[in-house]
Amino acid sequence: MCLLLGASGVGKTLLVKRLQNILPPVVGTDLTDIMAPRKITIRELGGCMGPIWSSYYGNCHSLLFMMDASNPTQLSASCVQLLGLLSAEQLAKASVLILFNKIDLPCYMTMEEIQSLLRLPDIVACAKQNITIAEISARKGTGLAGVLHWLQDQHRTRG
Repeated sequence: MCLLLGASGVGKTLLVKRLQNILPPVVGTDLTDIMAPRKITIRELGGCMGPIWSSYYGNCHSLLFMMDASNPTQLSASCVQLLGLLSAEQLAKASVLILFNKIDLPCYMTMEEIQSLLRLPDIVACAKQNITIAEISARKGTGLAGVLHWLQDQHRTRG
């Protein structure tokens, strides 16, 4: 199981739809299965469901945490959510991919600006999890092949 978490409006649903276009999907009612070549189940939970995210941690092998790179105010709030996720004992062994979406917008923050604002190197250094960071545009498809490759690698090693 891969959890896809992030604040409302960051592009989670679009990411899942775009990943489905890369490979043939099998869609369930509240989960999305992507065949890559093994089945990877992605459970997307919206930002408004943040208070109950922890009830879904149990079977989580990997975590996609999505942030809006064009919204500095929301980035700060999302960082607080991320810190909560990284400190959750049930997610201590999950691999984490932090996705900075909306890099296609003219007002997006550069990775250097984001790292400075969020103190991202400190977060990565202190986390128990293996963390990878990527910039993407779910709308234009930029970086999605890398997301798929990361998912395949994580779920190949989890057997």
